[in-house]
Amino acid sequence: MKIKSIRGVKDILPEEIDKWQWVEKKAHEIFSLYGFKEIRVPIFENTKLFQRGIGDTSDIVQKEMYTFEDKGGEQITLRPEGTAGVVRSYVEHKLYNPPSLLKVFYIGPMFRYERPQAGRFRQFYQIGVEAMGSSNPSVDAEVMTMLMDFFSNLGLKDLCLEINSLGCPDCRPQHREVLKNAIREQLDLLCGNCNERYERNPLRVLDCKNETCSSIAKTLPKTAEHLCEICSDNFQRVQNFLTDVSVPWRLNPILVRGLDYYGRTAFEVKSSSLGAQDAICGGGRYDHLVEEFEGPATPCFGFALGLERLISLVPFDQMESIERNPDLYLVCLGEMAQTRGFKLASELRQSGIFVDRDAEGASMKSQMRKADKSKARFALILGENEIQSGKFVLKSMADGNQDEIDLSKDYIEILKKHLKPQTVPETTHG
Repeated sequence: MKIKSIRGVKDILPEEIDKWQWVEKKAHEIFSLYGFKEIRVPIFENTKLFQRGIGDTSDIVQKEMYTFEDKGGEQITLRPEGTAGVVRSYVEHKLYNPPSLLKVFYIGPMFRYERPQAGRFRQFYQIGVEAMGSSNPSVDAEVMTMLMDFFSNLGLKDLCLEINSLGCPDCRPQHREVLKNAIREQLDLLCGNCNERYERNPLRVLDCKNETCSSIAKTLPKTAEHLCEICSDNFQRVQNFLTDVSVPWRLNPILVRGLDYYGRTAFEVKSSSLGAQDAICGGGRYDHLVEEFEGPATPCFGFALGLERLISLVPFDQMESIERNPDLYLVCLGEMAQTRGFKLASELRQSGIFVDRDAEGASMKSQMRKADKSKARFALILGENEIQSGKFVLKSMADGNQDEIDLSKDYIEILKKHLKPQTVPETTHG
């Protein structure tokens, strides 16, 4: 029986990986400008970490986690999101000493057992960011600004940043009761999931994607109507900071997040290119999660985005080629040339030249076809005649022009000069 990949996962093939690496490189570049450093935490953790961190009432914990018992009898879960693991690491390694704003990001796979659909997988990849140690609203605005800067550098357009405030433990209970009373009158019209959410966490009713539920959600009491004075002032300052740096935003009064630990600022970035499932990134403030893991009171702000969905939106066709092609394709004719070429390829690679070669000893015509297919800029031809004369033939794949490279001289430096991209001289106008 032929074994195939499991439903809901996918291979990232060599012809696609350049796109992934380019996007990840851009994340490293942009995030480092804002002072963020990468952190790598385990792919699996103790199940209690996610039960406590994400919340027992969430759909993720209730329905979607990959959980198993290991050989030691411990309950283990493949991480469904990244924040809980980062917070566990923050507490375990006392990264709060000395007190400061810790800025970290992570890139890697997450796992959720959900119905596969376009851009949504059971093993999926995320980029996440966490700023840990400050409740200042400028941190909220700065992280969202960094995110929009990242998207801009990827060439994304037609994006919308939507923001809301979920309040704090002082003002949220009042909104919860008012919301629950309003929902109770409409329970017969809501879907089964919302009837369950109503009992566990009525705020989650606002997040339902069912068309009828979504319409009803727009009529329900808004969090912004029940913010305490401190939360209201905080949210206004977030808006002012975003406006000061010309980041366009829109208020979405029914925006909530799918994880129970969020409070105050919540946000999503949506794309008009995605249809109904239009969110490409979401996040917000979580000021009490570190305490849940027995760490000190540590206000935090972060986000996570799905790489599969993001990469589907990047206009790679409008950019210069991001794929790195060989500088040289080594064409070796005959057994002696194959032996000499193997050593030559190693020498060239150690000097920083990207070399590909034929390993089968094929004909000249066949090897030149392979050189063309590899998109190498030059072919370096080596046969018995070239070995005896001490001179190689360097052929441009673009125009067919040929040069001789003398092996008795510093041929690597000579090759590098040939390989250096030619600049077009500027034209002066009299």
